[in-house]
Amino acid sequence: MKYNVKVDAFEGPLDLLLHLITSYEIDIYDIPVAPITEQYMNYIHTMQELELDVASEYLVMAATLLAIKSKMLLPKQELEMMDELENLEDEGDPREELVRRLIEYRKFKQAALDLKEKERERSQVFTREPADLTAFEREAEETNPVADVTIYDMLAAMQKIFAQKKIRQPQQATVKRQSIPIEDRMKEIMKELAFGTVKRFSDFFRSEEREQLVVTFLAVLELMKTQDILCEQTSNFSEIFISASKGT
Repeated sequence: MKYNVKVDAFEGPLDLLLHLITSYEIDIYDIPVAPITEQYMNYIHTMQELELDVASEYLVMAATLLAIKSKMLLPKQELEMMDELENLEDEGDPREELVRRLIEYRKFKQAALDLKEKERERSQVFTREPADLTAFEREAEETNPVADVTIYDMLAAMQKIFAQKKIRQPQQATVKRQSIPIEDRMKEIMKELAFGTVKRFSDFFRSEEREQLVVTFLAVLELMKTQDILCEQTSNFSEIFISASKGT
């Protein structure tokens, strides 16, 4: 059974590109297109491998990156010849438009974070008569269930798991029922995290069956969404650790 899942944590192709640039500490004004394109395509392939619903805008960005990469790889003489044939004016650095879009996106994203912080601060201000605010204080102190781990970190971890297991597509595709529903796998994961147990992300992917790996990944995402688990990572590309959230 195929699951078509759209994950809200994906904010768009520019968000993914900005994540890669930040993770690899790349100068946004001098983006090395070839390695960034390779990493971007790896994420797209992993999303497709996990049968996540990849929006068309991600594929459009992939085509844009490949076009920029091809243009930058062409010798200058051939590039000038192509421009003459296509009757195009010299556009300068082919990365210029992409860099401009990324800088604008980064500004708006930072502005959104600033506004969110102001909203959080304002939510702590009350003008009514003194009242019991215990519930509000507890809610404010709760830890973000995703911590510093993003959906892209989860995809990177899945890339490593797929590479280690060297999963190959079957020669003949057959239609069969999923042996373990996502809801059942969620319950199994929560049992494994009982009594304050902390496990590595990779510990949940012992199976060699591709279907089992996909169901487990989707179950972890759903538990993150429902705030039943806490995911933590000490640094970029390091091991992800998972534990049950407080109160579960």
